[in-house]
Amino acid sequence: MNDSVLLADGGSPRAPLRLDVRSLVTSASMFAVGVLGNVVAAAVLCASRREQKETAFYTLVCGMAVTDLLGTCFTSPVVIATYVAGRWPGGARLCHFFSFSMLFFGSAGMSILCAMAVERYVAIDHAYFYSKRVDRRTARAALLAIYAANAALCALPSLGFGRHARHVPGTWCFLDWRATDALGAAYSYLYGGVMLALIAVTVACNCAACRSLVRMSRETRAGGTGRRALAGLPAVTSAAEIQMFWMLIIMTVVFLICSIPLVVRIFVNQIYGPAEIAAGRKPDYRSDLLAIRFASFNPILDPWVYILCRKSLFTKGCEWLKRTVGHSRERHERTLGWVGSQHSPPSLTHSNDTSYASLRMATCRSAVAKQTMKETKPYVDLALRQAWDFDTAIDNFHPFSVEQEPALGSESETASSSKGDTVGSGGCTGTPTSCTKTHDNKAEMVTCTFSTPSSCLSEKSVG
Repeated sequence: MNDSVLLADGGSPRAPLRLDVRSLVTSASMFAVGVLGNVVAAAVLCASRREQKETAFYTLVCGMAVTDLLGTCFTSPVVIATYVAGRWPGGARLCHFFSFSMLFFGSAGMSILCAMAVERYVAIDHAYFYSKRVDRRTARAALLAIYAANAALCALPSLGFGRHARHVPGTWCFLDWRATDALGAAYSYLYGGVMLALIAVTVACNCAACRSLVRMSRETRAGGTGRRALAGLPAVTSAAEIQMFWMLIIMTVVFLICSIPLVVRIFVNQIYGPAEIAAGRKPDYRSDLLAIRFASFNPILDPWVYILCRKSLFTKGCEWLKRTVGHSRERHERTLGWVGSQHSPPSLTHSNDTSYASLRMATCRSAVAKQTMKETKPYVDLALRQAWDFDTAIDNFHPFSVEQEPALGSESETASSSKGDTVGSGGCTGTPTSCTKTHDNKAEMVTCTFSTPSSCLSEKSVG
């Protein structure tokens, strides 16, 4: 067993370290947030529905949550203790343990994510095979195989194939990715190659699953029969499957952002690092520290993906997204309508021609009416004047008298009233005492203006 501990800066393993207090606060905060998030994620997963717990994808998600929680608990306390003590708190064995934890939980998390991508691809694109062969037991067996394979891979440096090293600023250990010996360089390429292969398979399966979903959506719209329908399964995936797929996509994006810098640094350091050291140039330790910090963020962000991708929050998020897109489209259409109609109100964008024609028609009608009034005005004035002369010739004339004699054009009214009186008189026979006369209550409402007496409008009511 190789128990050597290499310091990248060539310092002593027990030498005091120059550490920044702000880094201590950062490490402690990351540890607290990571533990809290993974505990909440475990509670959310435990509170899920029973039918969801029995799926293979749920089993893999639980395995990912446990892996992230253990990875945070095994590595962060050592870093915090190093910052507090100002020196590495242990010897070679602690460095080996820390390096093994970093290697194992990094590759195991990527392997589980790859298994989730394969599971989704098989469930969507090979539904019949998935329904017959894949279940919760298969997912558990896959987890055990993943843990065993990654444990064997990450234990190789402790067995002599590769080497562990403590890196600047002396608070963390990882594989010696600037190894000058053949075995050390081979292990660096092996570990980096495994990580690249897992990333490639994950991305390929996600792209294939996305392509299958698009194809099934088109077949459903066209009314065709897809593979799922031929296999006796629904042609369209359920909402739970869509939720799982989007959770996987988000987790993949997070993992790629956090892991790719570390994988790139493994290859770059192993390719160019030995030559830089031989030439006496100082390696880029700042990029190394930045890459390992990115990798440390992955187990912190993953549990919040489980929490935020719950079905209720997922549904609300989709509804909010639809409303936002709808409002933005409406505002965009209103803006285009406002500009296209030369600053007309949006509601009149398509009715400017109609409104203009209506205004022109109303203007023409008004002009015709005014011309007609002008032409008929002399005749009206002449008739009113004749009526006024006839009324003033009467002896008991008063302009506001209610009991007026009918004026010109009232002969028909006089005749009808006389006829009514005659009929009423004829209906009374015999003595006055035996005669019963019906009295009609009449009321007349006169509305006058102060221009001419004949402009009074009379309304009669008989009661």
